[in-house]
Amino acid sequence: MNTPPITPDMTVLDIISTYRGTEEIFRRYDHQAGECVCCNALFDTLQDVAAKYGLNLQEILAELCAAAQNKK
Repeated sequence: MNTPPITPDMTVLDIISTYRGTEEIFRRYDHQAGECVCCNALFDTLQDVAAKYGLNLQEILAELCAAAQNKK
């Protein structure tokens, strides 16, 4: 089994800068978060973002990993 390219301890900045296609995933969560995740949590870990905004960590992690693997 392959190691996931994205882990909960990575920051939003690390994820977006490494896998550009993931920015779209974060944008989809802006409405649920009530603010721009990329603007307000850029230096937070994915785990902290999920806790801060009440997001399902496993769900967002799966979406981000899928987007990272579908690099164009």
